[in-house]
Amino acid sequence: MTRFLVVLATVLPLMAATAPASAAAPGKPHVPAGVTAGYVVFDRQAAKVTEYRNAHRRFRSASVVKILIAIDYLESRRSVPSRDLALLKVMLRVSDDDAATSFWTRGGQGRIVQRMARKLRLTDTVPPPADKPGFWGYTSLSAMDVVKTYRYLLDRADPGVRDLILGHLRRSGQCGSDGFDQYFGIPRAVRGPWAVKQGWSGYGSTPPVRCRPATPSTSSTAPSTSTASSTASSTVPAPASAARLASGGDVPLTARVVPAAQVAPAQTGPVPDLGRPVLHTTGLVGPKERWIVVLLTAHPAGTTWQRSTAQTTKLAREVHLSGTS
Repeated sequence: MTRFLVVLATVLPLMAATAPASAAAPGKPHVPAGVTAGYVVFDRQAAKVTEYRNAHRRFRSASVVKILIAIDYLESRRSVPSRDLALLKVMLRVSDDDAATSFWTRGGQGRIVQRMARKLRLTDTVPPPADKPGFWGYTSLSAMDVVKTYRYLLDRADPGVRDLILGHLRRSGQCGSDGFDQYFGIPRAVRGPWAVKQGWSGYGSTPPVRCRPATPSTSSTAPSTSTASSTASSTVPAPASAARLASGGDVPLTARVVPAAQVAPAQTGPVPDLGRPVLHTTGLVGPKERWIVVLLTAHPAGTTWQRSTAQTTKLAREVHLSGTS
């Protein structure tokens, strides 16, 4: 018996040492076959990245670029007319494409991305190709650059800019203005409160089933600290086809300027994953918005909306658990 125990004590460590890596780390996020994913979890309390994959891999931005559009617009003026407050509200809460196109056109299209890349020091973010200047959804960005964008809003942006944008993201509606259900990924996988900006492209202009919110948005119980945000109650016309094309899928503030010479200007490049549908979920989660979670995904051509959202939600849950445990 003693000899048996000695042998067992020798063999068990060897078995553990040769076990597959997946068995040693069962909580590691699993990316489905055929799906390309880039993700980052940043712990604001510890000031460090706690989970990542393909952190600097570029993806087609879809509507995630609307955060940069909003920052650029708000930081370029001292006051905002009520009409533009209304456009900001629907662009950020229900991802309205018409609103984004209005700001994109007035802001100089790709020059918005160039200004934001310089100011926020975004190393992977570039404007749409020169032959597609109106397609704001063809902006390229990475999971790490989206994390930098949220960190800028939380830590460096003017309080008026920060509170207006994050105030809307904390009240992100379930139904996008185009009828797609934007409660996939973080909203389905992570317990609230949260503040999110979603993005999708390549699923056509009509959702397979038009979104019908089960209950009023309850993504966060935290009240907005922005007077401008609470007064943006107007509505804008329904999205037009021109705005959908621009998306790449089938609006007192003080300006802040970083000298252009400090950072090399972003260059344009090919559109990532063109021909593949993309689905992105990004935002702030946890007590006092401790974690920034960004998950960008590209799916095989022809993947349905239902399959993409199910896979992305499952992956978002795993990424969140791995990054916050």
